[in-house]
Amino acid sequence: MEAGLDLLRRLVERARRIVFFGGAGVSTASGIPDFRSPEGLYAGEFEGLSPEMILSKTFFYLHPETFFAYYRRALVHPEAQPNAAHRWLYELEKRDRLRGIVTQNVDGLHRLAGNRRVYELHGSIHENYCTECGAFYPLAKILSTDGIPRCDDCGGVVKPAVVLYGEAPEPFVCIGARREIADADLLLVAGTSLSVEPAASFLEGFRGRDLVVINREPTPADSRASLVLHDDVARVCAALMPFVNNL
Repeated sequence: MEAGLDLLRRLVERARRIVFFGGAGVSTASGIPDFRSPEGLYAGEFEGLSPEMILSKTFFYLHPETFFAYYRRALVHPEAQPNAAHRWLYELEKRDRLRGIVTQNVDGLHRLAGNRRVYELHGSIHENYCTECGAFYPLAKILSTDGIPRCDDCGGVVKPAVVLYGEAPEPFVCIGARREIADADLLLVAGTSLSVEPAASFLEGFRGRDLVVINREPTPADSRASLVLHDDVARVCAALMPFVNNL
């Protein structure tokens, strides 16, 4: 492990255009469960329904009350705070070494940590819009209501701006994310099984020098990576924090 950390430190120090591609494993140290581990969201059911069924576009429109009951319980964690991974990435961005964060997470923790170059492929729980008039609402709107949240102006249903099953990611976000990955000289892939499309296919555009994978379990990208660390993302980033002033 120490040899891997030393190599990763050297790869980061020589890189000038770092891009971070992260998934649910980035936020588990903040108390947010992942999806596919034995303790993850997809390991159980809600009122006899699978999470994949509930978190779909069709289910949202047909059964909004059940959708919001599950959504508030499973996807919204207002008490969560950035962990060592988020903080380390913020330090890289401050030093203009991190060109972008491409995240599959909807928790907003990268922005809360201070990062601005964030491409949220699956949206954010902090952005919510009326399905009728388009009025914007913060997360507080969802948290302060029971049942179906309604627009204060027109009474329409307020929908979280998260990408549900059956919905496509925002095109401009995808374009920006693909551009950053293509221009990177170091791509850090962390906390993701790379099993969700189309996000996983974004890595195909990487033509840089070094690809690093940090994930507890093997991923499809391991075979072409310069370095693979089967470890917790926050633990690895915490170990690198003392060296950030050398950049």
